[in-house]
Amino acid sequence: MPGTTAAELASTRPMGSAGPPGQESARKYLIGGNWKCNGLLESNAARAKMFNEAGPIPANVEVVICAPFIHLPMLLSTLRDDIEVGAQNCGNNTTDGAFTGEVGAHQIKDIGCTWVIIGHSERREGFGMAGETEALCAEKCKIALDRGLKVMFCIGEKKEERESGVTMEVCAKQLEPLKEAISEEQWADVAIAYEPVWAIGTGLTATPEMAQETHASIRTWLADNVSSSVAEATRIQYGGSMKGANAKDLLAQPDIDGGLIGGASLQEDFFNVINGIPM
Repeated sequence: MPGTTAAELASTRPMGSAGPPGQESARKYLIGGNWKCNGLLESNAARAKMFNEAGPIPANVEVVICAPFIHLPMLLSTLRDDIEVGAQNCGNNTTDGAFTGEVGAHQIKDIGCTWVIIGHSERREGFGMAGETEALCAEKCKIALDRGLKVMFCIGEKKEERESGVTMEVCAKQLEPLKEAISEEQWADVAIAYEPVWAIGTGLTATPEMAQETHASIRTWLADNVSSSVAEATRIQYGGSMKGANAKDLLAQPDIDGGLIGGASLQEDFFNVINGIPM
């Protein structure tokens, strides 16, 4: 592995290729890839090579890959430099110390990452362990922001909550502790990833109209509870099984500012999502 500092790692990254921007939009699109717990070193290195050769990225799209912790140094030294690298979680520790198994936001920042995902539904729900509470997610987001990372903060409802008509109540409950934890200025480094839990990894997806309705409601909540300027500036990603086949229709909606992509981010189809912005 070349280098022991972030700058030394980054010095070996190949240059990216910027394409023409798409249609003018209120906010720069943010397409995040969440590789979850997928891949070995060889297969994820092959994915990096595939993306390096995938062609230009529209100038008004910001792209981030959030990979397993153990593969972050590899991406930070081999992935094209117009795709940012992020982590999928961070600890709630603010310093080094006796936090066995945790990776601190300060360590993620130090290695050269710029983004972290906080509050993904799989972590809120838990997988064979206790899930993360709304308060813990907000605390982690605050710590990450204080350490200089940008955050994709995930919120969203389960199937029964959607069917009961309480989607926005659930989203507001998840956002309220964050509003209390961070300053208005720190919202500039937060993107909200709306992920209807019932659509993650199931092949189901909200219709563009359903997704737009919820995104607009989230933006209204921000205006009412934080400020109108934060509401206007904050990017709201859609995180419910977006892929090349549905990206254009979803990204055409006025309040959908990108996506947090799971399965499709492991494949060439990720670039179909990136190029799905209105052109």
